[in-house]
Amino acid sequence: MSSPLDDLEAEPAEAAELFGDRIDLARRFTRALAEHGEERGLIGPLEVPRLWNRHILNSAVAAPLFPAGGRVGDVGSGAGLPGIVLAIARPDVEWVLIEPMERRVTWLAEQTEQLGLENVVIERARAEEAGRYEGMLDAVTARAVSALRTLIPWTAPLVRDGGELILLKGQGAPKEIEAAQKVIRRHKLSDVRVEVVGEGTIAEPTRVVRATVREG
Repeated sequence: MSSPLDDLEAEPAEAAELFGDRIDLARRFTRALAEHGEERGLIGPLEVPRLWNRHILNSAVAAPLFPAGGRVGDVGSGAGLPGIVLAIARPDVEWVLIEPMERRVTWLAEQTEQLGLENVVIERARAEEAGRYEGMLDAVTARAVSALRTLIPWTAPLVRDGGELILLKGQGAPKEIEAAQKVIRRHKLSDVRVEVVGEGTIAEPTRVVRATVREG
């Protein structure tokens, strides 16, 4: 009988470079997601053959962007992309995984325990309901959650003055910024820009929208 693991793409050589001495944790998480992700409604049926390149490395390559020793929120953490991946890659950062759906929260809790990730806190809530983190986080990230004009009002209030939004986006990121100008002004974001990370390192570089959050 075939297993979803039969379809898992071979580990790219870049994975060991990105994860260093924590590559084994990344392998374990990737295998778990490949084996159980579709049946548990975490990933689509076409994702296992491209799991490493499209999802794991696409998330991990953003790891250096986050502040050392900081507390970072991942809004809509879902399958743990990027939150669990980043927690593996950056053990020096505390990650708050914010996810409203119970079955996904259960998955995140299982993976956090099984991988021994002591730098992860899981918050079952919608971003707009995670009030105890309002203005408390050094940065907030999200991946494949929503368009910027919707995502900014959910994420910006959680960031402290001078903190940053570091949002993983697709090729349409510049157009999303254009469409979000009103909310960018309303939430007092500055230095809003698109950065491409992983170019020359991974097969599918990651586009990141970065912005500084200011009060007053």
